[in-house]
Amino acid sequence: MTEFVDLAVAAQRLREAENILILSHKNPDGDTIGCAGGLQWILRSLGKQAAVLCGDPIPEIYDYMNIEPFEGQFHPDFVVAVDVASVQLLGESELMLEYSENPNLCIDHHGGNTGYAYETVLDPTAAAAAEIITLLAQELEVELTPQMADCLYTGISTDTGCFKFSSTTARTHRIAAQLMEAGANVEELNGILFESRSTARLEIERMALESLEYYLDGACAMVCLTKEQIQESGVAPAELEDLTSLPRSIEGVQVGLTLRQQPYGSYKVSVRTTKLVDACAIANRFGGGGHARAAGCELDGSQESIKELLIQEVTAALEAATARQQEEQTEQQEEV
Repeated sequence: MTEFVDLAVAAQRLREAENILILSHKNPDGDTIGCAGGLQWILRSLGKQAAVLCGDPIPEIYDYMNIEPFEGQFHPDFVVAVDVASVQLLGESELMLEYSENPNLCIDHHGGNTGYAYETVLDPTAAAAAEIITLLAQELEVELTPQMADCLYTGISTDTGCFKFSSTTARTHRIAAQLMEAGANVEELNGILFESRSTARLEIERMALESLEYYLDGACAMVCLTKEQIQESGVAPAELEDLTSLPRSIEGVQVGLTLRQQPYGSYKVSVRTTKLVDACAIANRFGGGGHARAAGCELDGSQESIKELLIQEVTAALEAATARQQEEQTEQQEEV
């Protein structure tokens, strides 16, 4: 069982270490990579040796972070995981298996964090783990450089959908402003992260739309991509992330589901919901987790069997939500 600690304790642990390994989750997104890159540069500014280990290749779109991949070039005396809710999300590469058992520290913002590290800094109110890393830099008395700011802005902007998601708070904007003041190249980053689409990305979106199915009188929409389609399109893994918002963006949809088959056969499921339904509760039923409006899990089985399981759970969630809504309306009427 982990011990939950504050940023002051985490900062002290990092000050005491010299050779620090930073772990990111598999299928890396902008937050886990932005945190890793930002923390790498923060630690190096303190004279530490630091490198990043990810179970999957770091997408080329993040090359501007200049992250040094860990390949055994030093012996870590401290291991810290960033934006990783459970040890299963770290993957099973040879190096990861060697260093992922009981990391010294985890820095995360997922309320469903399983407490796999010896110590954990957890702030579920943070819209992105990169918010926490930015505050950690202040605790370490590190002056943010443009390089650090670019990494951390990437984490915050991608995990908030460029500040559109409901998880975005006033603090999120204040921290983003601090990163801009530190030199984050916001115009260029926003162009790279949100305004540029490769032909492969457009092709996979076309395939996704062709697979679109509606359930529950249009309250649920689902798209599904097979590993063959993903391979055929040639799309980079990082470009698949924003597809998860596609089903939910359709008028009238309360729950959007995106299924992406992994190279080893299982399906990564992304759940996106309106405020009516708890996405995390749906994902938790299948061993996953995340946030109230955005969560995910991974399921084995045939495509049809997985769809059936998901629709059963979504049906139950929508029925429960509707019942709650009706009860609240009745109570309000009685009060009047």
